[in-house]
Amino acid sequence: MISRVLGHAAAGVALIVALLAVSLVWAPRTTTDDAAPIVIPTTAAPTTTTTFVPPTTTRPPYDGWVDPLSSGEPWGTTVEGLLTFRGNPTRSYYGAGPVPTAPAVQWSFPAEGSLCSFSSVGGESIEWCGTGWTGQPAVLERDGRTWVAFGSYGSAVHFLDGDTGERILPDFPVGDIIKGSVTIDPDGYPLLYTGSRDNFFRVLSFDTDQPVELWKLSADAVSPTLWNNDWDGAALVIDDYLFEGGENSQLHIVKLNRGYDDQGRVTVAPELVFNAPGWDQELLDRVGRNVSIENSVAISGDTLYFANSGGLVQGWDISGLADGTDPERVFRYWAGDDIDASIVIDGEGMLYIGVEYERANSRSQEVGQIIKLDPSRPDDPLVWKRDERPYVDSGVWGTPALYQDVLIVGTDEGRILALDQATGEERWSLQLNGPTWQSPVIVDDVFIIGDCEGVLHAYDVADTTVAPTELWTLTLGGCIESTPAVWDGWIYVGTRAGKFFAIADDPAAPTDSIEPTE
Repeated sequence: MISRVLGHAAAGVALIVALLAVSLVWAPRTTTDDAAPIVIPTTAAPTTTTTFVPPTTTRPPYDGWVDPLSSGEPWGTTVEGLLTFRGNPTRSYYGAGPVPTAPAVQWSFPAEGSLCSFSSVGGESIEWCGTGWTGQPAVLERDGRTWVAFGSYGSAVHFLDGDTGERILPDFPVGDIIKGSVTIDPDGYPLLYTGSRDNFFRVLSFDTDQPVELWKLSADAVSPTLWNNDWDGAALVIDDYLFEGGENSQLHIVKLNRGYDDQGRVTVAPELVFNAPGWDQELLDRVGRNVSIENSVAISGDTLYFANSGGLVQGWDISGLADGTDPERVFRYWAGDDIDASIVIDGEGMLYIGVEYERANSRSQEVGQIIKLDPSRPDDPLVWKRDERPYVDSGVWGTPALYQDVLIVGTDEGRILALDQATGEERWSLQLNGPTWQSPVIVDDVFIIGDCEGVLHAYDVADTTVAPTELWTLTLGGCIESTPAVWDGWIYVGTRAGKFFAIADDPAAPTDSIEPTE
């Protein structure tokens, strides 16, 4: 995937000079601003609006790691926010409305300069800018403020005020770029979890006037390893255990031992309690050494799922972990080709997976590039498949999205598909300027996705049986590889042009008279 990413950098860098000259107007949630923002949408239309309400349920407590029926729900009620890539352990929560109806850029970060740094690929140092795949920011409500936290190609973690774009804390520098999405502790501990291409996965605290590194794990701390030392996946933290896959091709489980010291400062005393290769000899015989884990682990019930660059989908039984029993692999399915997209799990435990088409082998042609698996049938799990391989180096990079009765998927060539979840049959499709690597986001019946010409699109998908109506577009500039975060009337997203954007309704726009895009 690295070589494909580089192709987006040149176009993004070319836009930086123009972006630096723009002074954008910001609008706090609680005030109005008579000055029109610089960047405006082409069109807009009103949509149904809601605000975040912690989920209520009459379901009895679940006796296990993750209740399968929590698919699509926020990650608990302790911390209000969008706390990890795709929101929850099944990678199926997209944020909270309302969604802007007359969107405009309220601020961009940094106000001056750009988020760029140099990183070596194949011995060549190349400048990377902005945020990339997967790059979804985390959003949380804390101490009466909306915090936005993300890692960037500027080789740092950033903690910003969601209303103003001002730094709440200084940037935390790391030794190389950050490609993945950060995770905020879901149990209320002021902790952020992130990895970088500099070899380390880190635990940062944010309860003082600056972020503090409390612990880091080297990609070389386990053995054997294959491929490289990057950490693209967003970790999960459940019951004091951290679950993370690395591009060292290993699965890692860490007991965090979180707590507080006598001064009330958060502490951790991590122990690596389990690690295992994400490959087996059969896989290596078929595909060679490129078996890194780039997607984010998902958990449903007592099973942890991930896939790797060798195309191996696997499930690990973690039911006895807290009692000292090592996880055991209980599900194996070879899809034939690279799987960077995270596995998405529905309320019945079904797996939805996007697969790339790089090796062009017979197995990837047999299995297809969008698949639904039933892990309760380990000997014959394929429910349906969809072929999306118009050329070599095509297929699916972005994580699919479950919505009502469809699966929405973006492809490398820019096709957006809505497939019937039960049958895989196509309901509708769209064509955008590809590649579309970010993951679809649907909140309040509005589907939001960016394209590689820097345009953010919104569609009305309330009726899944018909092609959606485009509600608005907003030009940001630079390929949008990162997945947007939607939260309480705002959209947060970065692009490859070196900037991170906050988008909300333009208070000067009359939303009651706006017509949808034709």
